[in-house]
Amino acid sequence: MKKQSRATLVRQRLGELYPQPAIPLDHVDPYTLLVAVLLSAQCTDKMVNKVTPSLWKLAADPLAMCRRSVEEILAVIRPLGLAPQKAKAIRGLSEILVNQFAGQVPESMEELEKLPGVGHKTASVVMCQAFGQPAFPVDTHIHRLAQRWGLSSGKNVKQTEADLKRLFPEDSWNVLHLQIIYYGREHCSARACDGMKCGLCRELYPNRKKPIVTLKA
Repeated sequence: MKKQSRATLVRQRLGELYPQPAIPLDHVDPYTLLVAVLLSAQCTDKMVNKVTPSLWKLAADPLAMCRRSVEEILAVIRPLGLAPQKAKAIRGLSEILVNQFAGQVPESMEELEKLPGVGHKTASVVMCQAFGQPAFPVDTHIHRLAQRWGLSSGKNVKQTEADLKRLFPEDSWNVLHLQIIYYGREHCSARACDGMKCGLCRELYPNRKKPIVTLKA
């Protein structure tokens, strides 16, 4: 099966499994989504969703967050990985939003990536899920599955993102990245599948004889 045919099959099967995938991070607006995605680095969405209700009680918009100290923010998010760095980033980006963007999250990849603690993946999530702009955020699940499915050589997430954007139509990116994440968590996780066990891996490569060792991002 050629790469484009595999991509078409992946899109079809994931559309059947997850026709309307929900955004896994709880949020109410672009700002709370931005903060939630920032908090999800090296942490599960489930853990983030446990912490953010208390964080929104502390401050749910940039101006309110600016009035809180890093120590107050840290006290709330301490259960999460990299909490000290994340607390500083949340405080810092909130101040920038107030001072430079009238308290609004900018609708620009370039401006988002300049914010403290906001990398390319976080900015991509905000662009596609908060503003509906086409983007293909690549996390560890997507990076791993793109390799298992023969859609990317996967040396790094930047290359994986570029490969997937070439294979899938632009109007599918925003939904497809969520569908792949859900499939990776539920059926083709790092431990549960090695490229030979889950239904989609077997359908794409029915004659595969050896496990796939995926490259880390």
